[in-house]
Amino acid sequence: MIDLRLLREDPDRVRASQRARGEDVGIVDALLAADELRRSSGSRFDELRAEQKQLGKRIPRAAGDEKAELLARAGELATAVKTADAERDEAAARAQDLLLRLGNVVHTDVPVGGEDDFRVLQTHGTIRDFAAEGFAPKDHLELGQALGAIDTERGAKVSGSRFAYLTGVGALLELALVNASVAQATAAGFVPMMTPALVKPRAMAGTGFLGQAAQDVYHLEKDDYYLVGTSEVPLAAYHMDEIVDADRLPLRYAGFSPCFRREAGSHGKDTRGIIRLHQFDKVEMFSYVAPEDAEAELERLLGWEKQWLTSLELPFRVIDVASGDLGASAARKFDCEAWLPTQGKYRELTSASNCNTFQARRLSIRMRGKDTGTRPLATLNGTLCAVQRTMALLLENHQQADGSVHVPEVLRPFLGGRERLEPVAA
Repeated sequence: MIDLRLLREDPDRVRASQRARGEDVGIVDALLAADELRRSSGSRFDELRAEQKQLGKRIPRAAGDEKAELLARAGELATAVKTADAERDEAAARAQDLLLRLGNVVHTDVPVGGEDDFRVLQTHGTIRDFAAEGFAPKDHLELGQALGAIDTERGAKVSGSRFAYLTGVGALLELALVNASVAQATAAGFVPMMTPALVKPRAMAGTGFLGQAAQDVYHLEKDDYYLVGTSEVPLAAYHMDEIVDADRLPLRYAGFSPCFRREAGSHGKDTRGIIRLHQFDKVEMFSYVAPEDAEAELERLLGWEKQWLTSLELPFRVIDVASGDLGASAARKFDCEAWLPTQGKYRELTSASNCNTFQARRLSIRMRGKDTGTRPLATLNGTLCAVQRTMALLLENHQQADGSVHVPEVLRPFLGGRERLEPVAA
């Protein structure tokens, strides 16, 4: 959630942020009114409670008519205090509800607009000219089936559409991608983590995934658990309700987990292959830092993502994601999009987001410094390897005319030294 002081001191900035996101601007004024009512009803309760306490001291010393009057006033005060207490709680609940519905304040440098209004910041690598090489590229599913690596037909038979088995060298390639990416993260100082895939409602809501993203979340109603769509959720909640000493920061974790997304609203998109599945695996970087260090940490996360994609020998670009495509928690987000030959366009492969203090306030995570006291810290997240999508991009970009697939050097130690993946006999 945002800092209420910012809302009170600069409501126009918050209104502009909501407008840039394409969200309801009226919620800002509703929250201002609710916050004012919360504070005034709280003051009213405090005043009545103070009078009640003073009256309680006077009654034992009073006598006669004075005591009768004081007792009558005590009765009136008891009713008034009870009413004020209820009004205060109701106003606080209303303000909290509105505050939780408000997205993070968008960074001033973020391009304004929707999904297609991003700004291209950098391009890396060279897109292959398959025509010049004398053959037409196959898509990743055709390649994966020839390699004995991907089985979507049995995935659909067992679980339905948007599910797949990774078999043989496909399973080995997944493990290679996970191990290589975790090795890079560990070398950069991240603590590797195996995180829960089921979380309580507070963890999901606190990370910001039960607002506009709720339609994509799987909920197990009987047990009131949520299946995570990213290990960002359990990593963000790892220090929930804790105070972290400032000298321990930054804290950096690299979480591996299965991820589950309903893919609501994506009907007809990427139905072929393993680019958009209901279940996939991911290695996620997560950082806890002091708020003043958050922008520099975002650049560091992006740098680690660029290092990873470069090691995979993939052509990619970096974009500054537009305001309407940020997600509720992010104040700014950079995506790395890799080239997908058979679609002739770039596709998102990693994201790095600065959530500043938004998630920490919702999850009650604070830092304590000797000179700065106790205050909310900042959280950031960055995809390092979305395994199945990365696999699809690898297969298409590194395919050879004979149907084999070149293996980037970074993956070879985790694939028994293989330099190529070869088609299997039919």
